[in-house]
Amino acid sequence: MAELVQTFRFRVDLTISPASGPTAARPPDLTAKSTTTAPGTAAPPGGPGVQGAGTPPLGGTGVGPAGPAKDTLGTGGFQECAGLDLEADVHEYLEGGRNDGVVRRVGRAKLVPLVLKRGILTATDGGYADTRFWDWMQTVLDGTLPLPRYNGSVQVFDPTLTRVVARWSFIRSLPMKVVGPNLNARTGEVAIEELHLAHEGLRLEQKP
Repeated sequence: MAELVQTFRFRVDLTISPASGPTAARPPDLTAKSTTTAPGTAAPPGGPGVQGAGTPPLGGTGVGPAGPAKDTLGTGGFQECAGLDLEADVHEYLEGGRNDGVVRRVGRAKLVPLVLKRGILTATDGGYADTRFWDWMQTVLDGTLPLPRYNGSVQVFDPTLTRVVARWSFIRSLPMKVVGPNLNARTGEVAIEELHLAHEGLRLEQKP
């Protein structure tokens, strides 16, 4: 019997994109730094950027001896990851004299934004909220050039958290939206924020 994937065990990595423009090449291998670090162990500087909920917290905060790592977007835990969709825009052409069918041709790909949801994190020094997602959004809105884009990957682990069973990679993402929490003191729920990412390509990687 085939093994079922438990979707709540996942990790998201965000690494700064070195590409200056679109490329026809395959998305880069974004797991070179993270495959040597099993979930639940300390991550090396510049390693996994964000880790999915349901997995033991990764050690480290993305901060090295010289300050925050420049090629990652901090650390944290996500409760949900949506938008792993790939759709083709199919056009229909009517052919004269053929009334029992249509001709269909493939157009451009339709890419939907990735939506990541997590509880608001506080920094280890001073206990203030982690603002790196908001800072990234503000940098884009301010028109800072070059725009900081991030490649990323979503990795799903087996129940033992030692083996990656599926990996999606995406390239050159930009923040579309950052959503703050709905605060309600009466319910005592965890404050959830969202990060919406617009990217330029998504691929389910083949087994290495």
